[in-house]
Amino acid sequence: MIEQQLQEIFPAIGSIADPTIRHKVIECWKRALEQGGWQPSDLHRIPFTLTLKELPAISLAQHINAVTECSIALGDILTRAYGSMLTIHTDTLIAGALLHDVGKLLEFACAENSWVVSEDGRLRRHPISGCALAAECGLPVAIQHVIATHSWEGDKGHRSPEGYLVHHSDFVNYHPFKDR
Repeated sequence: MIEQQLQEIFPAIGSIADPTIRHKVIECWKRALEQGGWQPSDLHRIPFTLTLKELPAISLAQHINAVTECSIALGDILTRAYGSMLTIHTDTLIAGALLHDVGKLLEFACAENSWVVSEDGRLRRHPISGCALAAECGLPVAIQHVIATHSWEGDKGHRSPEGYLVHHSDFVNYHPFKDR
C-alpha cells in the first residue's frame, strides 16, 4: 500500500531501470516516513523549506518532483550535447534527485500548527540525515553522495556529474521564490 502511494506521489520512481535501486528508493522513503512519524499523504503538506515564510504553500512532494524533472532534463540535454565526453548514470541521477530531501522528514516537525526544525534537524541537517537513511537502506555510495552534496554542505568538496545536476536543479527550484 505505502509502496503504491509513494510511486503515485513520485512518478519518476518508475523511471529507475534497476529494480534493486527502485526498491531501495522506496524503502528509504518508507524508513524516513516511519522515523519522522509521517504518512505518505503528509508529503503533500510538509513544506519544502522553512526559510521562506512568505512563500506560497509549495509542498515537499512538489519540490522533489520538480527537482527530479529538472535533473532528468538537464541530464538528457548534456548527454545529447556532449555524447560520450560526459557520462551521466541515469539511475543515480533519478534516485539522488528523488531522495535529495528525504532527510527533511527528520529535520522538520509540526508543532501547534506551525512548522519548525526538529531536535534531529538542529543536530544534523537533511543532507546528512538523508545520506544516513540511504546508507541504512543499502543504496550505492554514488547515490548517497548526491544526497550529501546537493546543498551547501557539498560546496567545499567533490561533486559527481549527477551531484552537480541535482544541486543546481535544487537551487533553480528555490532561488526564483527566494528572490521575488
